[in-house]
Amino acid sequence: MSTIYDILRRPLVTEKTNYQQTKLHQYAFEVDAHATKTMVKDAVEKIFDVTVLRVNVTNVPAKRSRRARSRRMAVRKSGYKKAIVTLSPEDRIPFFEGVE
Repeated sequence: MSTIYDILRRPLVTEKTNYQQTKLHQYAFEVDAHATKTMVKDAVEKIFDVTVLRVNVTNVPAKRSRRARSRRMAVRKSGYKKAIVTLSPEDRIPFFEGVE
């Protein structure tokens, strides 16, 4: 790990994360495979200037899916590490605002 900017890979925006954002003040990120909860907490607090109450980390397993056009061709999506960050109720991350 060289910097805190290497810990957070990308935000995860789905219908479920949109609900978590509006009702539960939780934001989801894809993070580095070697990132710990404290590393994720420090990175989010420093980058977005918010107060983090809790961090949950999950390893999302790799998945296989079939292509629609060929029955024998299987595609593998690699696994990743996901962090769900709970913020204090008065904090928001403006990067996620307006996404619906």
